[in-house]
Amino acid sequence: MKRVEKQSFVEDFRERLQDSPAIFLTDFSGLDVKSMTVLRDELRKTGAEYMVVKNRLVQLALRDLDLPDISEWLSGPTGVVIGHRGPVEAAKAVAEFAKGHADRPVFKVGVLEKSVLGPSEIERLAKLPPREQLLAMVAGALEGPLSSFAAVLEAKLHEMVGLLTALQEKREGEGG
Repeated sequence: MKRVEKQSFVEDFRERLQDSPAIFLTDFSGLDVKSMTVLRDELRKTGAEYMVVKNRLVQLALRDLDLPDISEWLSGPTGVVIGHRGPVEAAKAVAEFAKGHADRPVFKVGVLEKSVLGPSEIERLAKLPPREQLLAMVAGALEGPLSSFAAVLEAKLHEMVGLLTALQEKREGEGG
């Protein structure tokens, strides 16, 4: 790659990294081209992409970004997962793929919202349910207390109506 091409690639790569909420570095050694193509297809379905990039170019792209320094993990074969939609889906796709391919690729490090994640933290992230399911779980957890609160308010309202009715009947009985 010529110098101008490298500069253009680094700028494009930097924009992709900057717009992504999650970045994972992996070691892809042991995977053949066919397997890498399958991995890329699986990640594309989740709104992520997988790129094999020279470590020096990754360092250049990360240099001017407001991200933690992950250069110590840029050695050996490095594949970069860029999760455009969300971190859970991308991590889950890589972890699921690795189960069927001799635990390859292996997570080296990740960056999630400017926080560095180790391999074990990324694996835990991959075990989380998808975003929609988490939102449904939160909604369900909030529904119970809110419906109980509404029932209590409704009971108090009925009690107040009963008291006002009794007071009205009492006054009508005194006046009549």
